[in-house]
Amino acid sequence: MTRILAAGLLAMLLALVAGPRFIRWLRGRNIGQNIRDLSPERHQEKQGTPTMGGLLILAAAAIPYMIFASKTVPSLVVFVLTFGSGAIGFLDDLAKVRQRRSLGLNGKTKMLLQLLLVLVVGWVAIRFAGVDSNVHVPLLNMEIPFGGVYFLVVFFVISGTANTVNITDGLDGLAAGTVAICLLAYTGITFMLKEPDLAVLAASLMGACVGFLWYNSFPADLFMGDTGSLALGAALAGFAVVTGTELLLVIIGGIFVVEGLSVIIQVVSFRVFGRRVLLMAPIHHHFELKSWSETKIMVRFWIVTAIFAAAGFTVFYVDFF
Repeated sequence: MTRILAAGLLAMLLALVAGPRFIRWLRGRNIGQNIRDLSPERHQEKQGTPTMGGLLILAAAAIPYMIFASKTVPSLVVFVLTFGSGAIGFLDDLAKVRQRRSLGLNGKTKMLLQLLLVLVVGWVAIRFAGVDSNVHVPLLNMEIPFGGVYFLVVFFVISGTANTVNITDGLDGLAAGTVAICLLAYTGITFMLKEPDLAVLAASLMGACVGFLWYNSFPADLFMGDTGSLALGAALAGFAVVTGTELLLVIIGGIFVVEGLSVIIQVVSFRVFGRRVLLMAPIHHHFELKSWSETKIMVRFWIVTAIFAAAGFTVFYVDFF
């Protein structure tokens, strides 16, 4: 427990202390966010805000993990998955900055890179980390065998979570805060499963998110970019895979499910019926156009996330005992 608490606290302090210098470094190199033309009008004033803050989160989380963890295979699997996804996000952010536009890597390239990463990490997880091809169904004491197609399940979980966290990262403090709450749940889950290294990693990432929030809260001085959102989404999915809680992630990360579904529903409704369900997708932009302030949306989404995470942890607790 001491190692876990120390890792989370050190990660938070590292992010807090390194933040100002990192922001100055980004500003000095003109590494700023390019805002989409289709974003709400008031987002245009955020043009040029330093981005790639995910590098700060990853660095602040990596140091405590290296110090306090014993580097077990399951924790290394999640660590590599997190940083590999962060690298994909970094390439995407770099393309945006160099081309001075809001679109980076094309979707097919990003998906292919994610697929290659999942194949490598998934093979290691199954071969060396004790992950099997069955998916546990909470409370029903049953397993769903997927056999050879389990890699597709893993890819769907990791890619889906990474990309929905990326979608959620549309308002100041929204993604960092919601992910931090979900990571708190996984810190508890991994601790109960007697996986201290996984708990150290979860706490480190959570602490780094909290420290990052100091600079990402409205009005943001720093954005995490795809470097951060893809990495953090993959981390959540990685914890779910190595702990056998893939279905629980749907509850714990329920806010990301809602965000993803809001985009799907909006697109399908417009293409099939020619009308929009929301004023703008994803759903946090809908509330913006309903004249909610960014702070109100952020805090209320945090509250909803806390409810989802508490519900998911409660289901795990009941199922565990």
